[in-house]
Amino acid sequence: MRAHVLYAHPVETSYCAALHSRVVDQLAAAGHEVDDFDLYAAGFEPLLSRAERLAYHDIPDNRQTVSDCVDRLLAAEALILVFPVWNFGFPAILKGYFDRVFLPGVSFRMEDGVVQPNLDNLRRIVAVTTYGGTRLRAWMMGDPPRRLVKRLLNVTAPNARVSYHALYDMNRADDRRRSAFLDRAGHAMRTI
Repeated sequence: MRAHVLYAHPVETSYCAALHSRVVDQLAAAGHEVDDFDLYAAGFEPLLSRAERLAYHDIPDNRQTVSDCVDRLLAAEALILVFPVWNFGFPAILKGYFDRVFLPGVSFRMEDGVVQPNLDNLRRIVAVTTYGGTRLRAWMMGDPPRRLVKRLLNVTAPNARVSYHALYDMNRADDRRRSAFLDRAGHAMRTI
């Protein structure tokens, strides 16, 4: 399977970086073709420009500034997201990726004024993430990242099986819990 990994963390020595490495290594070990995209290392510009917004509905011109990202997404059979949850949301760089790449004609299309999903190429969507707070605290806030992955992304790729793997209460996780979650993330990649 062609797996497109989107990674969003600025610190190469972070626990999230260890998760990213485990995800990529285990996908490759399972025989998947891995297209790894480290948004920070690539210097991805998350800001949707005025010109991009004005051209947002102009297909196919709307994808000119992000054509490489669009091509990589459309070539994938699996989309794997590795990111921390900050302030109950995606890191800004990952949110910016969705704003700039999930465009009309890419992630959805309009048919008679009705939005239709367009990422028929995706068979799997997997998120691997960490939260500083507890699951209860995230639930009380509505857990926006989980909702976006399980609902919004699934709406753009309705044939994809979606899974969400989260280590909650990272701020108090000991070595045993962190190691167990690394193993869980690795196992999830071997079984996509």
